[in-house]
Amino acid sequence: MSGNVAVQAIAAVAALALYFLPAILADRRKRRDVLTLALFNACLGWTVLGWLLALYWALQPNPPETLAGDVVKTRKLLSMRAFSSALMARVQRRTAARNRPER
Repeated sequence: MSGNVAVQAIAAVAALALYFLPAILADRRKRRDVLTLALFNACLGWTVLGWLLALYWALQPNPPETLAGDVVKTRKLLSMRAFSSALMARVQRRTAARNRPER
């Protein structure tokens, strides 16, 4: 009888581990949104689709820390590139104008 209880306890722990596998994977992968994912897994994991979505979500790369910060950095980079290109074009035009023979 005690062996049966041990087998049932092991089976229950294994079932819980399988149920929360997406949350466990997200925690192991150091996702920033692990709590949200774990809550989603706990609430909708009983449906096959919810569990599969949670697993897919857990295997995705980490979201950026601050999306707004990334957008600002990208805009600055693009504006600096545009400025550099315009400056280089102006320097080349001036150099070409200086090197033209006078008539």
